Amino acid sequence: MKLQIAVDIADSKKIMEIAEQIADIIDIFEVGTPAIMKEGMLPVKMLKKAYPDMTVLADSKIVDGGAIECKDICECGADIVTVLALADSATIKEVVKTAHQYGRKVLADLLCVTDIPARSRELIEMGVDYIGVHTGVDMQQEGRTPLADLRELIRAVGTDCSAVAGGVNLRSLPDYAAENPEIIIAGSALYKADDVRKAVLQMKEVMHS
Repeated sequence: MKLQIAVDIADSKKIMEIAEQIADIIDIFEVGTPAIMKEGMLPVKMLKKAYPDMTVLADSKIVDGGAIECKDICECGADIVTVLALADSATIKEVVKTAHQYGRKVLADLLCVTDIPARSRELIEMGVDYIGVHTGVDMQQEGRTPLADLRELIRAVGTDCSAVAGGVNLRSLPDYAAENPEIIIAGSALYKADDVRKAVLQMKEVMHS
């Protein structure tokens, strides 16, 4: 299992301050959608320049213009690119083709997908590397979690390509770790912690205990 920190801060300076604390211990460092919307690929470029060996994910949520968007993101240094599973299959195929040409990987975000098993199998056939269940912030406020969706995803395509995001914290982590997904994604529970490094180490300890 890999631990991914999803940093949804639209401030490159703060992103770099967080990275400095955990670059040697985090498995995947995600530049969140808010940062990309405000600052484009600048945080990705800065991270890869400072920490070339760190795996950086750009949460681009591509939904159209697959090849063009993916090319730009890959050339900025992102190791993993995200595409919305709701996007047209033609778009997803273009994202996969382009990312793989650059030696990069693709994570498809199942946000708002209703038939998780069917779409997940289609995504695997299209060459997507990782598939993530994702309970959005607004849905979390209604008390929803991605645990049931994760179990559904794993039943459909297995653990090796499965990822989970949406309100993961130290209390809920054991439930997700028990399902053994390839990637567990935590956001504010990590980047808003008083001691980010300690929080990452605590989560990794729980995941591998």
